[in-house]
Amino acid sequence: MIAVVGHTAIDHLFRVPALPGRHNSTYIVDHQVYFGGGAANIAAGIATLGERCRLISSVGSDFPGSDYDRWLQGLGVERDFSVVEGARTATAYVFTDDAGDQETFFEWGASAAFSRAQAPALDFVHMATADPDFNVRVAEKSRFASFDPGQDLLCYTPDQLEIILTNIDILFSNNHEMDRMCDMLGLERDALVASVPIVVTTRGAEGSVLCMGGEEHHVPAVRVPAVDPTGAGDGYRAGFLTAFRKGYAPLDCCRAGAVVSSFVVERPGTQTNLPDWDRMLARYRKVFGEPGEITV
Repeated sequence: MIAVVGHTAIDHLFRVPALPGRHNSTYIVDHQVYFGGGAANIAAGIATLGERCRLISSVGSDFPGSDYDRWLQGLGVERDFSVVEGARTATAYVFTDDAGDQETFFEWGASAAFSRAQAPALDFVHMATADPDFNVRVAEKSRFASFDPGQDLLCYTPDQLEIILTNIDILFSNNHEMDRMCDMLGLERDALVASVPIVVTTRGAEGSVLCMGGEEHHVPAVRVPAVDPTGAGDGYRAGFLTAFRKGYAPLDCCRAGAVVSSFVVERPGTQTNLPDWDRMLARYRKVFGEPGEITV
């Protein structure tokens, strides 16, 4: 069982010719609404890959019985939800331009209740975007933890971030988030990487980097016709964590993450093209060959 903590949200995805920048405007050429939220995306990916998953999240009174609720139930996700009466489920407004650049505006809504929630003690947990103080308490109480600060990194204090890094086993981030964490903590990248047993840094089309045991390994991105990059990182984490839970070596887990990510970007929406394990493995073999031996 993999537990995932964090946002369940509704995604409004907009296409624009170019991000307008400060004091400028542009026009919207497409607007679609999808199921989203970083934690829910990861949980849906894990469940579709065939691993048992528990999603710990806060949702609004608009969520129970909704299409999204039924979708997660159909995937087999164990939904451990706090329902906040009178609140709206978190909503993300994501603008993507023709160059593939993005800006996201996030309305916390019911997710604000995380700050008041009691943190569970978990055997294997991934902490996605969520309230910083809640994630601190989860990290301190859990046996094995991975962490992905995502767009909520701006909400963390240096002290909160330091406590989490001290208590986790795997750190996921992209290049920008890694640089920001280094700035917040006053550390060089090598020092931050050395403080966590496994560090995975995604670099978009340039692939990802695994740092472990003082060694660095580059994993190329899986090349596919990309339609929308939204949710690619969540797909990567779902693939990595599922493979890791199955006992695969971390480098093979990164490759599995890259493969799942490639499925996500082929269609708009973060949960519209998630592969099952067999589909993932078939593409894995075409790109990387046969996975290595299971380590445990």
